[in-house]
Amino acid sequence: MPVPSGMAVTFHDIVRGAPGTGLTYRFRFIAPEIAAGVPFEVAEKDMAFLCESYVLPRLAEIGPRPARVIVSVSDRPVVFGEITPEAVQFFEAYEPGDGACIWEAF
Repeated sequence: MPVPSGMAVTFHDIVRGAPGTGLTYRFRFIAPEIAAGVPFEVAEKDMAFLCESYVLPRLAEIGPRPARVIVSVSDRPVVFGEITPEAVQFFEAYEPGDGACIWEAF
C-alpha cells in the first residue's frame, strides 16, 4: 500500500485483547525496507499516514471504538509479545479522534 516514504508496506494483522490500559487495537504492518536503515522520522510519518488512511476507516468494522490504536511496522513478521532482537520494529500510539489520529507519547 502506498505510504509517504514510498516504501513497500503490507498489512500483517490486528492484535486485540492484549493486556494494557483501556481497549487498544494494534495494527501491525510489514515494511522490509526499514531493515536497510530507514530512520524513525521517516517511518513515523508513514505510521501516522497508515493510522489515518488505513486504521480509522476500519475501526467501525472490527468492534467497539478503542481508547487507542498502536501502529507498528517491522521488517518481518514477528510473534506478538515475543522478543525478536533481530527484527527492526517501530511503534506509535494514537488516540482515534474525529477523522484524525492524535499522537500519544508513550
